[in-house]
Amino acid sequence: MGLFRWQDFLDIFIISFVVYRLLILLVDTRAMQLVKGIFVLGLLAAAARVFELQALSWLLAKSLTGLFIAIPIVFQPELRRVLEELGRGKIWQRRQAQEKAEQLADEITRALIYLQGQKMGGLLVLERTTGLKDVWRTAVKVDGEISQELIVSLFWPNNPLHDGAVIVNKDRILAAACYLPLTENSNLSRWLGTRHRAALGVTEVSDAISLIVSEERGEISLAIKGHLSRGLKEKQVRRLLLHYFLAKEEQEGGFWDQLRRELRDLWPGSGEKDEV
Repeated sequence: MGLFRWQDFLDIFIISFVVYRLLILLVDTRAMQLVKGIFVLGLLAAAARVFELQALSWLLAKSLTGLFIAIPIVFQPELRRVLEELGRGKIWQRRQAQEKAEQLADEITRALIYLQGQKMGGLLVLERTTGLKDVWRTAVKVDGEISQELIVSLFWPNNPLHDGAVIVNKDRILAAACYLPLTENSNLSRWLGTRHRAALGVTEVSDAISLIVSEERGEISLAIKGHLSRGLKEKQVRRLLLHYFLAKEEQEGGFWDQLRRELRDLWPGSGEKDEV
C-alpha cells in the first residue's frame, strides 16, 4: 500500500470543505432533517453489514437508492437555493451574517413602528461590549428569540412587564421590566419623562444604545453616549439596527461614525437641541 500523496490530502480537504459549506446552507431547512435521516440509515446499513444481516442490508440498500432518486424531486426548492448561492459565490459567513442582521432589524423595526402607531410607550436597550448584567439580573429573565410579537407583548398596556426596559443582546431578548439608572444631566427639557431619562442614564454608564417610543408624542428616539435624537423615521431605525447587528466585529469608531451619518439630516423635536 503506497503512501499518501499531497494531492490526496488536498482532495480530502476540498471535499470536506464543500460538504461542510453545503451543510451550513441546509441548516434550519427541511433538507437538514433528511440529511440526519440518511446518516442514521447509513449507520444502520454499516451495522447490518458488520453483523451480516443480509435481509436488513438488502432492505436498507434499496431504501437509500430510492431516497437518492426522490431527493431532487421533494427538495427541489432547497436544492435550487443552494445552487443559486453557489452561482453568486455568496456562501461565506458574511452573507449569512447579513441575512441574519436584516431579519433581526426588521423584527425590531416593525415592533417599534407598531408601538408608535398605537402610541404605546416602550424602551429597548441594545447591549454592546459593556455588560448590563447588574441591570437585568434582578429583572424578569426572558431569554427569548427576537420577534415583533414578543416585543409588542412585553410593552402591552397593563402587562406586568410593560413598566421598564427590555434588554437585547445579539439575537436574544435577555430580560424585561428592567429599571435603569436615571441620567444626571440637569439641562434636559422638562418635557422629557422618566422613560427618556432612564434611556439616557444607561448610555452614560455603558456603551449601550437605547430606543424609546413615546406614548405621549408617538415618536421614536435614540439615546447613545448620553445624547438624545428624537423623531427618527422608520428607515433610520432599520439602518441603525442593521449597523448594530453587523457591528459586533467592527471598531467603536466605525460604528459611531455610521450613526452620525445616519442621523445627520435628523432635526430634533421641540425643546433643547439634542444630537448624536
